This record gives sequence, C-alpha cells and structure tokens, in this order.
Amino acid sequence: MSANLEAKKAVVEEIKARIQESGSVLFANYDKITVSEIGALRNEFKKAGCEYKVYKNTLVRKAFNELGYTQFDNDLNGTMATIFSKDETSAAKVLKDAVKNNKDLEEKLVAKCAFVDNTYVDKKGVEALANMPSKEELIAKMLGSIQAPLTNFAGVLSSLLRGIVVALNGIAEQKANN
Repeated sequence: MSANLEAKKAVVEEIKARIQESGSVLFANYDKITVSEIGALRNEFKKAGCEYKVYKNTLVRKAFNELGYTQFDNDLNGTMATIFSKDETSAAKVLKDAVKNNKDLEEKLVAKCAFVDNTYVDKKGVEALANMPSKEELIAKMLGSIQAPLTNFAGVLSSLLRGIVVALNGIAEQKANN
C-alpha cells in the first residue's frame, strides 16, 4: 500500500475518534476568509473548548460512512471547516457570536449542518442549538428553581421565630413591669 493511502486511512481514523469523543461536530462553509479572521476564530473556539479543523471533505465523509452515517454525504462539499465540541451547543454559539460581532464574516462563514447526539442536524437545527442555553446554564436554572422555594421557606420560618421571640420578649417585659 502506498504511503499516501496509509496517511489518509490514519486521518480517517483520527476523524472517527474525534467524532465519537465529541458532544457535537459542526460543519461550516468558509469562503474568502482571511488568515487573521481564521486565527481569531480558532482562538474563540479554543476558549469555548472547541477545536476548529479543516479536513478533506472526502475523508470526513468516509469517516462518517464508516460510522454508519450517510446523511452528511450531500452537505460535505466546498470549503468546509469541521468544529469539534465537547458539548452540544458551544460550537454553534461561538459561530453565531463570531458572525454577530464581525459583520464581515456573515457571508464568509455559514453553518451548514451538525452531528449532535448521534443525529444529523440541518442548518435550522444548528441555529436552534446556537440559541439554546448550555447544559450548565439549564442545570443552574433548575437548581435556582429548586432553591427558591427552600429559601422562601427558610425566610418564613425565620420571620415566625422572630415573631415568637418578640412576643416572648414582650411577655417577659410585661411581667417584669408588674
């Protein structure tokens, strides 16, 4: 076997491993984007725990096909970036924020599809992911909802105890004056 074919097989295996260990894989078309814009974008993804990579579409397609997913065959064409994320929403949020903060990227960088929880997600689904709160935010909201009634209950008990203490103190003062 040629060294080139072996190298391609190694890249396919690397892509498969990254797909399996990622919470989501986002695909975005990039066109006429500058090196400095890509550098800034890579830094933003890195801060969010994501990795921005560019692979040959045929190798990414082959990796997905070997994992049993053929839904990406039609979408993997053109200049495509692959963004691996540990969670489901970070990559989509960073992409959305990058485009929102830099209007020059609006036409240059476009989300195409994603792979989330072993499922193909189309462009509209990627937009929904970008608007969705992260898992940590949802957990924090849930804990806040659970904690609020407990906090209110503690406040009610505290005011009851305070009322009892004031009443007992009033009775004690009244008896002391008599």
